[in-house]
Amino acid sequence: MAVQTGLGEPRGPWFISPELDPDGRGWWDAPERDPGGRRPGRLLAVLAVVAVSAVSGALAGGVVASRDGAGGPAAASAAPVPAELVTAAERTVPGVVSVLAGGASSGSATGSGFAVDDQQHLITNDHILAKGGGGPVTVELPDGRRFAAEVVGREPRSDLAVLKVPASAGLTPLPLAKPGATRVGEPVLAVGSPLGLAGTVTAGIVSALDREVRLGNNRHSAVQTDASINPGNSGGPLVNARGEVVGVNTAIATIDGNGSIGIGFAIPIDQVQQTADTIIGKGG
Repeated sequence: MAVQTGLGEPRGPWFISPELDPDGRGWWDAPERDPGGRRPGRLLAVLAVVAVSAVSGALAGGVVASRDGAGGPAAASAAPVPAELVTAAERTVPGVVSVLAGGASSGSATGSGFAVDDQQHLITNDHILAKGGGGPVTVELPDGRRFAAEVVGREPRSDLAVLKVPASAGLTPLPLAKPGATRVGEPVLAVGSPLGLAGTVTAGIVSALDREVRLGNNRHSAVQTDASINPGNSGGPLVNARGEVVGVNTAIATIDGNGSIGIGFAIPIDQVQQTADTIIGKGG
C-alpha cells in the first residue's frame, strides 16, 4: 500500500536561535572555558531553529504502521496511552488540515492549519504563505477533499495567518485554552501533516513556557515542547489533554539540520487568539 505523501515539495527557511548573552554567545554555546581561557567549539555546528514549514515526497527508511492494528514486538511492548489523550486526539484530528501555498511558478510550501470557528476560519503560519511566494492556497481536509482557501489576513511579525474555506467544508472548530492556563509538565499533543502524513498525532509535555526564540528578524516568546514536531507540522495545533489548543507549532531546534531532537516551539495561544481576532475583525 502506497504511503500518502501529501502536498508539495521539501521547503522551509532556517531561523537562527537568539543571542541571549551580552558577548554574543548563542544558547547553543557552552558557558565553560578550557584552562587556557578559550571557549569550546559549538556543538557539531550552530544549533538552529528551523521553521517546520513542510516536506513531502518519499519517506526514506520510514516505518508506517498498518491501520488494522497489526504491529511488531515494539508495538506490543509500547506503554499504554492515557485515555484522555486518546479522546483529545479524536476531537482534534477532524479540525486539522494540510495547507499548500504557491505552485511551480512561484515556489511552494506545505504545512498544517486548524479551524477556529464555525465560519470556517483557519489558523496557520505566515511563513508557509511567504514561502509560497503569494501564490494560491489550497487546503486538504481529513477526508481528502480539497478547497481553494481565501487569505483573510497575514501577520508576519507573529508568523500567523488566517485562511477561510467555504462553509461546505464543514470543519470542526477546535476549542482554545484559556490564556495563562498552560503549565510546565502537562501532557500535550502535536497534530498536523509532518512529511505529508496528514492527521499525524505525536505526544509529549510542555517543557517550558516563555522561551525566547528568534524567528527571522523577530523575537518570540514560545511554548517549548518535546512532542515530536517535524517539517509539515508548521501551523498545526499543540493541544492539551482536554483537546484545547495551547499553541501553534512553528519551529524546531536541530543540530546540523537533522530533524526533530525533541525541542519544539509553539506560538502561545494568547498571542494566537489576539492576532486572529484582529485579522478576522478586519478582513471578515
